Amino acid sequence: MARVNATWFLVVMLGWGNLAPAQGQWSGQLASEARLFADSPAHPGQGAGSLSLVLQPEYYRSWDEGRQSFLFAPFLRLDSRDPERSHGDIRELSWIRASRDWELRLGIRKVFWGVTESQHLVDILNQTDLVENPDGEDKLGQPMVNLALVREWGTLDLFLLPGFRERTFPGIEGRLRPALVVDTDQAVYESSREERRIDAALRWSHYIGPWDLGLSHFHGTSREPRLLPGVNSGGQPVLVPHYDVIHQTGLALQRIAGDWLWKLELIRRSGQDDTFTAAVGGFEYTLVGLRESVVDLGLLLEYSFDDRKDTAPNPFGNDLFLGSRWVFNDVDGTEILAGLFLDLDHHGRLYNLEASRRIGNAWRLSAELRVWQAFPITDPLHAFQADDHLLVELARYF
Repeated sequence: MARVNATWFLVVMLGWGNLAPAQGQWSGQLASEARLFADSPAHPGQGAGSLSLVLQPEYYRSWDEGRQSFLFAPFLRLDSRDPERSHGDIRELSWIRASRDWELRLGIRKVFWGVTESQHLVDILNQTDLVENPDGEDKLGQPMVNLALVREWGTLDLFLLPGFRERTFPGIEGRLRPALVVDTDQAVYESSREERRIDAALRWSHYIGPWDLGLSHFHGTSREPRLLPGVNSGGQPVLVPHYDVIHQTGLALQRIAGDWLWKLELIRRSGQDDTFTAAVGGFEYTLVGLRESVVDLGLLLEYSFDDRKDTAPNPFGNDLFLGSRWVFNDVDGTEILAGLFLDLDHHGRLYNLEASRRIGNAWRLSAELRVWQAFPITDPLHAFQADDHLLVELARYF
């Protein structure tokens, strides 16, 4: 809380002189969510489903002819089953000062660097909020100072990241968790400064013809912990997160060629056991106006590689992703994304379906279906074999 208060003080002091004439606006959503599991739970204390309420308001205001802006976006979830999933966060609390050839951004922010669909290797600044969803798409807000230098040869972003955020994990009553509970109270850091260490990163991005490039380097505490065996205060076996200090160099590459969109993410990381290389790449081909209709169909194929193979803490050592994206271009914004993750070594399969549609002007109905099949016990996804589920969310926007 001390970091949040300090950031708020900094934002207010830098922008207060111009706040009075500005016009602010509130928006956001209030949602109810139901998660229903097809099979009996694998561990005692888990339930057949859960209900949640989610509040995500957002306040935005700009002034000084748009050269300065302020954004505040808190997040709150209340879950009926897992106390660890009932949590709050500040996703954004930032002040931005823009000029012709530079931007200064201070506060708590979310920064996204990825280009691929199946995973985001280069996206390293923000910590994953894993209690939200096992797909790793949800992120915690990260305190940062970001100076962007805009030049003809590209944009250079410089980052200082004070205050590390630990990854969230489901509790003993939560589902979609490892066989052993992750005991976050015993988290171990390589750095003697632990969560007070100041990390740093830089990224160069540029458009060269049809190519969109991003080259980045990060030095700091890894957002992806190694989970090591341990025991809790009651002598029960648990997993203990260990946060190493790493160097990670990343490349994000994207190219548009007609109806084709080619994508690549590549990283090389040292400091977390042996140095390793990982990559994900592929394409999305869009059939515009399918059979002379207004429907667009995107066909996706991506391949993931990690040279750590079975020792990697993630399931993407040698995997193929096949997907289709249906965009109906109707007044209700109906979209469907269907995908299959295929483990080429052990033949495990993850089926994924996501769909959403507006109801009127203020409501949206969303659904997710996930099914895991045939993952061996050595695969991280084996822990979810009993967790096939349907998630339904009804959100009211304001």
